[in-house]
Amino acid sequence: MIKKYKSQLIGLLIFIVILIIILPKIFSSAGENTAGKNPMAMNTEIPVTGHIVIYEKLGNVVYTTGTILANEEVELRSEISGKITEILFREGAFVNKGDLLIKINDADLQAQLRKAESKVKLIEDRETRQRQLAQNQMISQEDYESTLNDLEASKAEYDLIKAQIDKTEIKAPFNGVVGLREVSEGSFVTTSTIIARLQNLSNLKIDFAIPQKYTSLVKIGDELNFKLSGNDFQYKAKVYAIEPKIDPSTRTLKLRAICTASYKDLYPGAFVNVEVNLKETEQAILIPSVAVVPELKGQSVYMYRGGIVSPQSVEIGLREEKRVQIISGLAEGDTVITSGILQIRPGAKVIITDFN
Repeated sequence: MIKKYKSQLIGLLIFIVILIIILPKIFSSAGENTAGKNPMAMNTEIPVTGHIVIYEKLGNVVYTTGTILANEEVELRSEISGKITEILFREGAFVNKGDLLIKINDADLQAQLRKAESKVKLIEDRETRQRQLAQNQMISQEDYESTLNDLEASKAEYDLIKAQIDKTEIKAPFNGVVGLREVSEGSFVTTSTIIARLQNLSNLKIDFAIPQKYTSLVKIGDELNFKLSGNDFQYKAKVYAIEPKIDPSTRTLKLRAICTASYKDLYPGAFVNVEVNLKETEQAILIPSVAVVPELKGQSVYMYRGGIVSPQSVEIGLREEKRVQIISGLAEGDTVITSGILQIRPGAKVIITDFN
């Protein structure tokens, strides 16, 4: 009897151990089956929104940034080193081309010039006398030519000193407005010292760049609009020069436009947002940007074909704020899915609840 109870007790313990081992696996399997019952696994239709492709007229507009430049701008520097003796301009004032702006000490050069001038005059008198003597054959032609050479050398020396004196005077190279000066009278300047900046503001220029793919669409004479940061007013300019080389580091083409109108709130160096109007496309395909799925080798969209999701590779072109141009991969009448992109997979069943 005791042996019988003992064997039953052992059997019961073995049964309990087996349950302990098997039950977690049963519950885990049941949980996985429950978790796997998503709409796709259950073969149900996923609600999405779609967009029907149509041809539209696309204004080819490129948005970029640029910088305002003065019509002409130069940093005023001295060609020689020396002490400033006079500053003849007022900061922020308009000056005319040729106006004397800065005078540098030239006392030593003036002394050399007087010496060279006296030497030239002395040799000129000697040359005059020897020319008469040579005509009367009273001296040799060789002696006369030697004096003539001395005269030419003296004149060259005189001209050299005079040129050095001219370098002590800094004159305005064009009409414009002088900026803030960086020196004072008595300052010693070198050829690297910036004295002030002179800018011609009769017209303003805008430097900007566009991506390489638009190079064939832009030409001289194209109009553009630009805005200052924080200002909604649109200024107008016209492209007048194009760089003949694409920048290899940025793959962009540099352009320069000119703004002939006079605006008091525009200053050289300001940052601007540029809007370039290029050639219009009559039959363009535009779809919502959210429909485009980035991939390693490009972009694709999910198309709706008979209630089934079908991926389609596409090539994109221009981008707007909420739409993107499709250059290839879609045709008029196609339907692309614009919502639920993360939930759907190729081959999934979907139902379109709305169009946008």
